[in-house]
Amino acid sequence: MTSILGLDIGTTSAKAVLFNLDGKVLSENEQPYPILHPESGWAEQDPNQIEQATITAVQNVMKNQSNELLGIGLSTAMHSLIAIDSVGKPLSNAIIWADQRSTAEASNITSTIYLNTGTPLHPMSPLSKLKWMNKHDIEYYHQADYFVSVKEYLLYHWFGEKVVDYSMAASTGLFNIHNLNWDSNALVEAGISTNQLFEPVSPFTTLTNMKTEIAEQMGIMPDTPFVLGGSDGPLANLGIGAIHPGETAITIGTSGAIRQFSNEPLLDSKQEIFSYAFTDDSWITGGPTNNGGIVLKWVQDLISTEQQQYSMDDMNNLANSVRPGSEKLIFLPYLNGERAPFWDAQAKGSYIGLHPQHKKEHLIRASMEGVIYSIYHIGHVLERLGNQHDTLFASGGFARSSLWLQILSDTFGKPVKVPESHQSSAWGAAWVALGALKGHNLKDIKHSIPMKAEIEPNMDYHQIYQEQFDIYQGLYHQLKETFKKLSS
Repeated sequence: MTSILGLDIGTTSAKAVLFNLDGKVLSENEQPYPILHPESGWAEQDPNQIEQATITAVQNVMKNQSNELLGIGLSTAMHSLIAIDSVGKPLSNAIIWADQRSTAEASNITSTIYLNTGTPLHPMSPLSKLKWMNKHDIEYYHQADYFVSVKEYLLYHWFGEKVVDYSMAASTGLFNIHNLNWDSNALVEAGISTNQLFEPVSPFTTLTNMKTEIAEQMGIMPDTPFVLGGSDGPLANLGIGAIHPGETAITIGTSGAIRQFSNEPLLDSKQEIFSYAFTDDSWITGGPTNNGGIVLKWVQDLISTEQQQYSMDDMNNLANSVRPGSEKLIFLPYLNGERAPFWDAQAKGSYIGLHPQHKKEHLIRASMEGVIYSIYHIGHVLERLGNQHDTLFASGGFARSSLWLQILSDTFGKPVKVPESHQSSAWGAAWVALGALKGHNLKDIKHSIPMKAEIEPNMDYHQIYQEQFDIYQGLYHQLKETFKKLSS
């Protein structure tokens, strides 16, 4: 049997997933790595830890495999930035999307740059991080030969190639999504030159001749083709089958996002959403939230004690005992600031409407509902730009929770399709590899996604959520100045 491997290098772990050519999972392995917080508001990772976790994940999947491995497709989390020297040695940790050190610099970037890059001005973007390094005269900023993402760092280590796919380049805030090359105005803002960045290339670009010692550690042949793929966002859409107009992908893992494909850049005069290039003729449009599964993990830690540890199943059961709307308790899920639609790193998490009858089960359910309200809020922006949400496609860790999926369906009032495997970014990466190696059309993936039963909305609950959301969407604006005072 021939197999294809999707390698998804995310925020908190590397996942290697081996598929047959029909999308059925044959084997998978996940290797975690920590997020480091050397100072308040900073979020970094050790690139060497990520590399070792990635190698181990592939190694574990390939153990005792008799299937012929056709190739490997890559998916990687966006917005990471590493300063490296000429031979690829890291001079800094990977500064990731959750890092907020460049909040002031992001607010001072020329606003019209968004019209070229499609990347909202926010500390998540490498553009803002580079501007911070320059302003604060950081030593490794001046020493660096190159500035790269985690994916580029790994490929340079493994193959000696200096390339970056379009969607990873687009997530930097330095890439012109119209001409598919580095943007000169953004480079001036960042204080760097084109020769400090790798060459932007198609997601179908294929690398072979991996360094022998790395291939041996992975348990693969050195000539195994690696296809660049893209960032995790568009690949999640692809891997779940949200390809056509009206098909909306919602991914919630550590963070979350809502996205749709478009056949042209879809820019927003209010700069509330992103538009990233994917291929020569397709773009991905949507918005990310900083706060997805990380919210539920926070609640889990909050309510657990040495005597009583609550599993995620326990929390789902508790939340399911509460009626939709959590007895009029609303949670603003901005624990880590917020990206779309506000792009405000100073936003704060808040429970609104607490009364003595509320218990831990209400806190849990309100938190789950708050994450979905955030996604729904971004969805309204996409509607303002002319997009519709006819069918929702769910992926990421939250898709393991039937309750969370039902809340999603009820809030939007739309059916939700869920694949059998929640590793949609990995399958999207694997399918791009099949496109590069076997000529598969990207849209044909719809015939090769094993799906579960469709979730239908409860329209009575939809009405409850509409009433709650009407309150929710005004709360940020009412509290914005308070958030600023709490951040000063």
